[in-house]
Amino acid sequence: MSPHLPIFASPDVERVNRADGSVLLRSRVPLRDVEPTVGSWLLARAAETPDRVFLAERPGGDLAEPWSTATYGQTYQVARRLGQSLLDRGLGPGRPLAVLSGASIRHGQLMLACHLVGVPIVPISTAYSLIADDLAKVRHIINQTRPGAVFAETSAGFDRVLRTLDDGQVVTGDGQIGTSFSDLASTAATDDVDETAARLGPDDVAKILYTSGSTGMPKGVLTTHRMLCSNQAAMSLVWPFLAETPPVVCDWLPWSHTFGSSHNVNMVLANGGTMYIDAGKPAPGLFRTTVANLVDVRPTISFNVPAGYARLVDHIESDADVAAAFFDRLQLIFYAAAALPQDIWRRLEAVSRATTGRAVPMTSSWGLTETAPAASTAHFPLTQAGNIGTPLPGVTFKLVPSGDKTEVRVAGDCVTPGYLDDPERTSQAFDDEGYLITGDAVVFADPDDPDAGIVFDGRVAEDFKLTTGTWVSVGMLRPAILAATSPLLMDCVVTGHDRDFLGLLVWLAPGQQDTPELRRRLVDRLQRHNVENGNSSSTRIHRVLILADPPSIDLGETTDKGYINQRAVLEARRDQMEELYGDLAGSEVSDVPVVR
Repeated sequence: MSPHLPIFASPDVERVNRADGSVLLRSRVPLRDVEPTVGSWLLARAAETPDRVFLAERPGGDLAEPWSTATYGQTYQVARRLGQSLLDRGLGPGRPLAVLSGASIRHGQLMLACHLVGVPIVPISTAYSLIADDLAKVRHIINQTRPGAVFAETSAGFDRVLRTLDDGQVVTGDGQIGTSFSDLASTAATDDVDETAARLGPDDVAKILYTSGSTGMPKGVLTTHRMLCSNQAAMSLVWPFLAETPPVVCDWLPWSHTFGSSHNVNMVLANGGTMYIDAGKPAPGLFRTTVANLVDVRPTISFNVPAGYARLVDHIESDADVAAAFFDRLQLIFYAAAALPQDIWRRLEAVSRATTGRAVPMTSSWGLTETAPAASTAHFPLTQAGNIGTPLPGVTFKLVPSGDKTEVRVAGDCVTPGYLDDPERTSQAFDDEGYLITGDAVVFADPDDPDAGIVFDGRVAEDFKLTTGTWVSVGMLRPAILAATSPLLMDCVVTGHDRDFLGLLVWLAPGQQDTPELRRRLVDRLQRHNVENGNSSSTRIHRVLILADPPSIDLGETTDKGYINQRAVLEARRDQMEELYGDLAGSEVSDVPVVR
């Protein structure tokens, strides 16, 4: 093995132009060395590096507490005992394990136990139990999956749900309700565990992940071992440095989402790294925990969403010690889940150079819960945000004309077989050639060079026309607005469908107050944005309304990763839309007034 493997492998993409106007893109690199099940990784790591720490957490998230750890050897032994307990309770392919609480060592050990003995795991967003005003979504998930057991790390907080379940169904970390985790983990493992593990195959369901959805109840994405294992095998081919440097990750991302669990946890496991579970997150009062943990851990890869990097860059710009620790052994900065504003990209790159003398590579990926999750990644040097790379080995993209856009569709081993107990939506999710219909639009970074990657071009369904007939590309305009107004806004929703002009519904960034001075600064920056974009009606912002109440989990306006659902916000805030447009409909507005 080379002592200095490159961060990225060079892309090698085949482009096929078809007679119907569609284009096929696929990597010429063959997919290889795909493990049959996720449990195979755990078995290998426990044999090769039994004493290496796999999972670490601070008890209760308390920064004063030292890290509690579980090695690969310990995790394997505990997972076998837990697996025996699950089998004894009758859990299996048709009786999954649901998890209400967030990331933890116990959650991780249960997840691996499920992967060993063929029990699908159903991690449920903590927001549905802890933040939502009603329990409709968590009830929907439990009713649909019919779990044989439901786990919560603590009884407190989750008791609203746990008290509605049969006591024999409940497992808690503290044992205050139902069976205690320690009792479950004290079962002696038998040959049943190993025999069950040996019978598992790539097409067995490993987990059921629920998407937040823009309307209605969440839908359960069937996620097989083939999907998860092929995804990591593909990533190892495009990120060769993983073979040389087992990743050390400090991560807050929820395990109820595919980014935090299927991508990050599995990448650590597949490559024998260490996952430090961060009890912080990019939210008021919690991000200081993230910063302290990053300083302590000094990760080799940084995974985050744009909202997280927006907060982090403020800290590393103002505190050289924090910056030095963060960049100490950092090899790669990775963002996903939403577009990274170019302003944040530039600031991260600048502080990286100032701290290390070089620009730590930044990159992104694209995919869905239905693709487990990565379908493409930009495994080549980038100078700005937006490029989502090229198809991973084993993945084929079909680019299909859709109005004035080009939609990307996906086929490959990483693609889901469908949705739990929902044949209608499963059928609607695929085209007549079996490609997953994503609804996402892309353009070539360089029409003459498919190896240069493709650029995300928004959601086909989010774009709209003004009454003038002008098309508005929300996916391109929103990050441009956030960059132009940085650091004033946390997020925004672009309005204007069947209206005469564009407006914005906005949330102020943490620490920003709605004052006359802030409004003046916001207007100045939007006016500058308008001028720099030629006052084009497709980009020109006429009016802004500052939202005082946060985006709602109950109404689907946001996920616990902080992703804003544009359609759900517009649907839920019709009154505020009327306030934004009501007294100015049909009039010419030029000064970007801010509505109170």
